[in-house]
Amino acid sequence: MSTRLFSDGLDPGLESGLPKVALIAGPTASGKSDLAVDLALSCQAAGQPAVVINADSAQVYADLRVLSARPSDDEMRGVPHVLFGAWDGADPCSAADWAARAKAEITEAHAAGQLPILVGGTGLYLRTLIDGIAPIPAIEPAIRAEVRALPVAEAHLALINEDTAAAQRLNPADTTRVARALEVVRSTGRTLADWQSELEGGIGADIDLTAAILLPDRETLYARCDRRFALMLEQGAVEEVRALLARDLDPDLPVMRAIGVPEIAAMLRGEIDAAECSARGAQATRRYAKRQFTWFRHQPPKHWQCFRSENYTKERIHETIFQTLRLT
Repeated sequence: MSTRLFSDGLDPGLESGLPKVALIAGPTASGKSDLAVDLALSCQAAGQPAVVINADSAQVYADLRVLSARPSDDEMRGVPHVLFGAWDGADPCSAADWAARAKAEITEAHAAGQLPILVGGTGLYLRTLIDGIAPIPAIEPAIRAEVRALPVAEAHLALINEDTAAAQRLNPADTTRVARALEVVRSTGRTLADWQSELEGGIGADIDLTAAILLPDRETLYARCDRRFALMLEQGAVEEVRALLARDLDPDLPVMRAIGVPEIAAMLRGEIDAAECSARGAQATRRYAKRQFTWFRHQPPKHWQCFRSENYTKERIHETIFQTLRLT
C-alpha cells in the first residue's frame, strides 16, 4: 500500500535519496507545457537530461491534436515528449491505464539517467499515479446493467439502504457517482469507501517529487481560454472533429465528449452556426478551467508549491522549481 500523499500531505522529498520527478500542474491555458520545456532545457544545460510526460486526459488521444492543444514539434524544442497522442480515440484511457503507462515511462527515464517532468491538468490521473488505485474487482455485467438502467432518484434511494455513508456524501443528482457506488456495493459486498481505503500501486513514497501548481489570475486565465478556442477553430479543429465523426465512434467515448467536440459536431450537423459554436466552445473551456482551478486549489498536499496571481511570473516559477530540484 502506498503512502497517500494527497490525503496526508506528507513530504518525502527532503534529501531522500529517492529518484527525482518534477510535476507542473494546473488548469488548461495556464502555461504548463511551455514551462515544462523551459525546465527541461535548463536541466539539460545543467547536465541533467529530461523528458516531458503528459498528464492530461485529452492530450493522450491521437485524434485531438488541435483541440487538446498538444505541443507541436516546434513547441517541444527538441525535448523528448511521451504519452502525447498515445491512445486511439476508440480506446478509452482510464486513470489506471494512464498511471500504468506513466509509471513505466518514469522508470525508463530514470534508467536512462533522465529527469521525468510530468505536465498536465488531470487531477484524477495524478492522484492515481501518486496514491494508487483501489483494487475493486470487475463489476458483474448483469449488476452494472441493472444499476445503470435505474433513474438516478431510484439509485440514490437504493444507495441510502445499501451504502448510507455514500448516499449522504454524494449529490443525489450525480448519476455517474451514485451508480458507481451502488454497483460496487452490490457486486462486491463492500462499499466503495472500504475499497478506497486499500489503495495499491502508487509511487508517491518511492520518488522525490518536486511539484508546482500554476494558478494564474482567473480573469487572465479565462481570457486565455477564449483566445485558445478561437485559435483552435482557425488551426484545424473543425477538420479534426469532422474526421472523428466520420469514424462513427460511440458518442459516450471520452474522445467524443472532449471540450470542443460536441460544440463543433453540432455546428457540422447544422444545429448551430459558427458564432454560436465559438461561444459555446469558449464557455465550455472556461468552465473546465474553473473546475480544474478549484481542484488544484483544494486537493493537493500543502507542501506542493502553488504559484498564484501575486507571484505568477514565468521567470519566478521556473527559478523556484529549478532550485527546488537541487540540480545546482
